[in-house]
Amino acid sequence: MSAATSITVRVPLKIRRRPGRKTVVTPESDCGAPVQVRADPTITKALARAFRYQKLLDDGRYSSITEMAAKEEIDRGYMGRLLLLALLNPAIIEALLRRPLPHASLHQLGRAAALPWPQQEAALRLQPSRTGTLP
Repeated sequence: MSAATSITVRVPLKIRRRPGRKTVVTPESDCGAPVQVRADPTITKALARAFRYQKLLDDGRYSSITEMAAKEEIDRGYMGRLLLLALLNPAIIEALLRRPLPHASLHQLGRAAALPWPQQEAALRLQPSRTGTLP
């Protein structure tokens, strides 16, 4: 009978904490496709809410942010900050929905949304690619 042998496999990885879950991040390998990184769920949810609230205002369902905040049972200031996200440059929104961007917290996005579209990328320290879209 042969002696028992063991094999040890080491995989370099990092565990990244995200709101509500943990994500395992592995390094890109030379032999496989690049690892797909999903968008930050907190930012995705905030963007969805921002556009929903903006549509409710545009459709005339609510006449003001104060009225809508009362009906939706949300703090008026928070709703106002969320509505600012609907003013972001569409290229920034697309980039945010593809993958997490550096320097893209909800606070930073809200501050950048108050600026004109060309200045938003600079405020978020993003570099547009040669095709005119963000990374």
